[in-house]
Amino acid sequence: MSAYPHRATHLGDFHVRPRMLVIALLAVPVGAASALAAFALLKLIGLITNLVFYQRFDTALVAPGGGTHPWWLVLTAPVAGALVIGVLARFGSEKIRGHGMPEAIEAILIGESKVAPRVAVLKPVSAAVSIGTGGPFGAEGPIIMTGGAVGSILAQLLHLSADERKTLLVAGAAGGMAATFNAPLASILLAVELLLFEWRPRSFVPVAAAVLTSTLCRGFLLGTDPVFGLPAAPAPGPAADVLALVPGVTGGLLAIAATALVYLAEDGFSRLPIHWMWWPAIGGLVIGAGGLVEPRALGVGYDVIDQLLTGRATTSLIIGILVVKTLIWALSLGSGTSGGVLAPVFMIGAALGAAEGGLLPHVTAGFWAVCGLAAVVGGVMRSPLTGIVFTLELTHAWNDLLALVVASVSAYAVSVLLLKRSVLTEKIARRRLHLTREYTTDPLETFFAHEVMTADPVVLRHDEPVAGTLPRTRHATLYPVVDGEERLTGVTTRQALLTTEGRIVADATNPALATCHPDDTLREIANKLAAGHVTQAVVVDRAGPHRVRGVISVAQLLHARRRDLHEEHHRERVLAVTRVAVTPSSAASSRG
Repeated sequence: MSAYPHRATHLGDFHVRPRMLVIALLAVPVGAASALAAFALLKLIGLITNLVFYQRFDTALVAPGGGTHPWWLVLTAPVAGALVIGVLARFGSEKIRGHGMPEAIEAILIGESKVAPRVAVLKPVSAAVSIGTGGPFGAEGPIIMTGGAVGSILAQLLHLSADERKTLLVAGAAGGMAATFNAPLASILLAVELLLFEWRPRSFVPVAAAVLTSTLCRGFLLGTDPVFGLPAAPAPGPAADVLALVPGVTGGLLAIAATALVYLAEDGFSRLPIHWMWWPAIGGLVIGAGGLVEPRALGVGYDVIDQLLTGRATTSLIIGILVVKTLIWALSLGSGTSGGVLAPVFMIGAALGAAEGGLLPHVTAGFWAVCGLAAVVGGVMRSPLTGIVFTLELTHAWNDLLALVVASVSAYAVSVLLLKRSVLTEKIARRRLHLTREYTTDPLETFFAHEVMTADPVVLRHDEPVAGTLPRTRHATLYPVVDGEERLTGVTTRQALLTTEGRIVADATNPALATCHPDDTLREIANKLAAGHVTQAVVVDRAGPHRVRGVISVAQLLHARRRDLHEEHHRERVLAVTRVAVTPSSAASSRG
């Protein structure tokens, strides 16, 4: 039985404070603002596309390759747009380069969630120019950065902590995603799986509040219909669910190839003897050349994704998208231009599934394309739950749930086994940063102080001579000091006692910079040690905070880590199968 059997009533499932509600209220206007930003970005993309490719003033989203254009326009429009982006990045903000998500992650990791106000303007403008002039990108990456900038700017105007700024930044990013795709649950999951780096009510509730607000606003601005709504279809059946492994595994391999191609292109551009502001123009030339081969690979391509998912795409379109879209997206993204990754991933994944659908048994129109979409999203983003839910919310193909789970999770498994980092996190690693996306329970949370502390420490009286204490103070470094009523007055060390020899202990006593209780978790104690800049603490009774119960050190906190490592790496057979020997006589008697 434990020496300290009392229940730790001060602990709960979560660490929650009422301030969570304050941040949730602040997240509501952030969500509304991110919806307006998403609406403005989509309209700006439509305007630039119409002006460049159709010479008309209209804000409707259209495909750059939807008509017959002069070859010189297809070739030069992406280059001109990329030149504009290079200038904006060079003289405005370098943060607008790339697809938005790594920049948002970097702001969270090392920037204390502070985003410059000019990024909130330059990022959507650069993305609209890039996509509107034929760039094969999506609007979601830029809107993540833009919505995140909105949340960060509001937070910077208020008296908030870095964690609270992070919450509002992610709230804006997720709100922008929800407004762009009408996918609230997937946007929340993306925030959890990719941006928050935690699963805690203090951040989850405000992010959900922002996403709900943004989705409601989208209903008034862009409607409530699914982006790629599919007609109702019967459940595919067990055989199709199992065969979803095919687009799943191949989708994971395609995700690896596309990621490698992006960073192969980035490495190639970095070796060029010209300033990086000119790189997007070279990427634009690649886009233009690809557009001459397959014009429908240009732009966001929502119409093409719809054809693929509804089974109306021709073989030439499927192959053209699978090859050309993958190449021009990866190569141009590596050039440092501005644009998102999700819409291209949707298109490439749907094309992969549609191509394999010609070899797999027919289920329903577009079924394999839907599986391919979920697979490539799960493999590229390394966020399988987001891939599953995103696909469901985009298509409303609810009966395909099991097949989507198989496809997305198998692609995720292939991707994480064969590739260390995703297209989103590799860029972070190249900036000499590291993040882990594994969320586990901290082993320090599973042990209490009374389980590892020194329960019978050497306790010194404040009025006793130092000389008399030296024989007792050879095996520890921290000693609690008490008064005549056994009340803690401070702490001392052997070094302090040696330098005050000839005096009383009180002369060598300092205030206890950290104290804890027997029913504190080791994580709470680690936080107290860090806050006090010390490596040891006195353990005192919770009911009587001046009564010494023990001493605990950083070395003792490692007990939980050792236990965790043992459980992870130590293998043993717990149950053994006992063989029963059957003799001839027993066998004969059993037959009788």
